[in-house]
Amino acid sequence: MASSLPCSLSLVLSTLLLSLLLAINESHGFKGPESKLDYHGGPLLTGKIDISILYYGQFGRGQKSLIRCFLKSLNSVRGASKPKVSSWWKMVESYQSFTRHRHVRRVPKIRVKVVKVATDASYSTGKVMTADFIKILVQKATEGTHNTLALIFTDRQVTVQEMCTGRCAQHGVFGHQPYVLVGNPETECPGACAWPFHKSDFGPQGVVLQPPNGNVGADAMIISLASGLADAVTNPFNTGFSHMGSGHFGLLGAGTMCQGMFGSGAFPGYTGKIRVDPKNGGAFNFHGVKGKKFLLPALWNPATSSCWTPV
Repeated sequence: MASSLPCSLSLVLSTLLLSLLLAINESHGFKGPESKLDYHGGPLLTGKIDISILYYGQFGRGQKSLIRCFLKSLNSVRGASKPKVSSWWKMVESYQSFTRHRHVRRVPKIRVKVVKVATDASYSTGKVMTADFIKILVQKATEGTHNTLALIFTDRQVTVQEMCTGRCAQHGVFGHQPYVLVGNPETECPGACAWPFHKSDFGPQGVVLQPPNGNVGADAMIISLASGLADAVTNPFNTGFSHMGSGHFGLLGAGTMCQGMFGSGAFPGYTGKIRVDPKNGGAFNFHGVKGKKFLLPALWNPATSSCWTPV
């Protein structure tokens, strides 16, 4: 007959194991992946980036407002609360110092401005999103306008190809038109793209946290948007900074190299050190405009070849 440990002893052992793992992780620094990003000689998005947004499906005013607040927070230095979203964005800007133009002493600011917003509430290309349909939506978002970055958001009723495998934000280019596609994982593939606000389908389960703005779908989309935007800026034409990942992940970049990491001491199933809003219990690591709080992914730091987050 098999014996079992008392619940209290099991809890103590589990706590000790978690503490040991944290100590080991922190003693070696916040390294993350063993590999590193390679620069392939191509251009990055710099200077002023004009954003063309297309909301595909049914989006509430609150969801749209949260997305706009995040984008406005990228360049905002107002407010006393730290760390700010703009400090996260500075790490993305720092990639300009690691290209062939390294003689630049001061890293130029990358200004983000939304210049066009469109909505397709009728699901004109259906509710299953494949590469062919993505191209159509990118054209609809930009309406032929050049020198823009297209951001496509699909609602929770739309199934996005490869989203359930963990590709939560997809970025690419059609001709010379870069884009980022972000799906809403509230009902479509939450186990793949809504962690840590939903139980994960992959690897260690970890603790499910409360979303900082009270909306699992919208807060998870912000995480995906942030990682996809960082990748698109530093590798807009697939000739910038990238690393070929294993399995289904494909090309990894500045925002996807440190997947599942949000704070120092992170390991699979554990976000790392983050903060909790005492008002609503929401988990966050950055402050944005209008008092909004966001949980943003760790970024790959090209200066130290390690994962970075200020928390």
